[in-house]
Amino acid sequence: MVRQVQAQARVPALAVALHRADRPLWTCEVGGTGNDTVLGPQSRFRIGSVTKTFTAVLVLQCRDDGLLDLDDPLGRHLDLPAHGELTVRRLLSHTAGLQREPYGDVWDTLRAPQVDELIADLVRAERVLPTGRRYHYSNLGMALLGRLVGALRGGTWAEVLAERVLTPLGLADTSVDPGPQAVTGFLVDAYSDEAHPEPPTDFGAVGPAGQLWSTATDMARWAAFLADPGALDPTGAVLAPATLDEMRWPVTITDETVWKAGFGLGLILVPYPDRVVHVGHDGAMPGFLAGVYGRRGGDGTAGATGCAVLASSGTAAQVLDLPHRLLAAAVEHDPAEIPPWRPGTGAPGPLRGVLGRWWGEGFEYVFSWHEGTLRARGADDPVGRPPAVFAPTPQSPDVFRTVAGREVGELLRLTRDADGTVVTMHWATYRFTRRQETFDRYDFRA
Repeated sequence: MVRQVQAQARVPALAVALHRADRPLWTCEVGGTGNDTVLGPQSRFRIGSVTKTFTAVLVLQCRDDGLLDLDDPLGRHLDLPAHGELTVRRLLSHTAGLQREPYGDVWDTLRAPQVDELIADLVRAERVLPTGRRYHYSNLGMALLGRLVGALRGGTWAEVLAERVLTPLGLADTSVDPGPQAVTGFLVDAYSDEAHPEPPTDFGAVGPAGQLWSTATDMARWAAFLADPGALDPTGAVLAPATLDEMRWPVTITDETVWKAGFGLGLILVPYPDRVVHVGHDGAMPGFLAGVYGRRGGDGTAGATGCAVLASSGTAAQVLDLPHRLLAAAVEHDPAEIPPWRPGTGAPGPLRGVLGRWWGEGFEYVFSWHEGTLRARGADDPVGRPPAVFAPTPQSPDVFRTVAGREVGELLRLTRDADGTVVTMHWATYRFTRRQETFDRYDFRA
């Protein structure tokens, strides 16, 4: 598949890596670097807007450390001449309405502003849409978030990134500089086989939106982290798994007519059938394209599955579909092993009377005890739909909090008769009974 795309899309250099927790790292490189270095696993490519996923993680780190709230206006933390009312959350999800690029013709001049110039020119930057109206991609917004991270941490964005993400995750071949193993980026002529080298660019203050260089192996590892952080960062030193869950929750869709992709907090979300989602980002810079995605959900998906495709062509659109095809092919042709079921412990005595079938809102549900937790699912739910999961609360042994699945966050309250038998339950305030009843408690089967 990789060789086919490299040949058909005419990509001078194509590097791919596939990361799985249950298999050795798989890599493939096809083509040449366009310079005097040899194409291999250590070859560095410009990853463009994949950089935004790193900036987003840095922002969420600041939130988790109490340095900001996602609904804070930027002006609470930065002295800005304009647009200080835009919130962190809106900028992360590209729903702030801010114009796409910094003021000026950056793509004509290939001269990006430095920090002072970027901030001063905010008075000339437009808010092209009302805040919250719809998805509108903004490199300028991500540049401001990078500035925010540096100001809160007392360093530059690049310094904070290296210290707080790249080093802890062992991404030694990822940096703001190309390094000696850099591949040359090209524009391949549409009507001949000539490949024109693109000029190198330093994006200055816009670096948090697209500056990074990396290898396919580093990026496959990063994709796996975005999909399954607990496998690569078990102590949560970089980011807690719950925070990645929050980042992966869709905030908006990217096309109001064709719902094929969504956007979370700095992450692109691509849904597939059978509750599968690919999470990551694409990248494009002069002479380079990148696709970096992790896979979550579905039968056969291994833990920490991530794929990176890096290309030295700025126009080979087939490259952007390749990581998704490779992730699907890996699961189809080499699915993860199915762990055997083993007997476990039963429900605690006071909860055994809860297990079984209950009725609520006219529908039947099954409450069960698995892997040490109380769970519930609709009797007619498809097999792949996750159950609701309940956790005890400190206020009462008969009050539980829904921590996953349907009605997450809501309470489940048990009501017992004089003998201690659970006779009714209230979940998100809806009454659940052992028989089907109308809302005025008429049991037509009595």
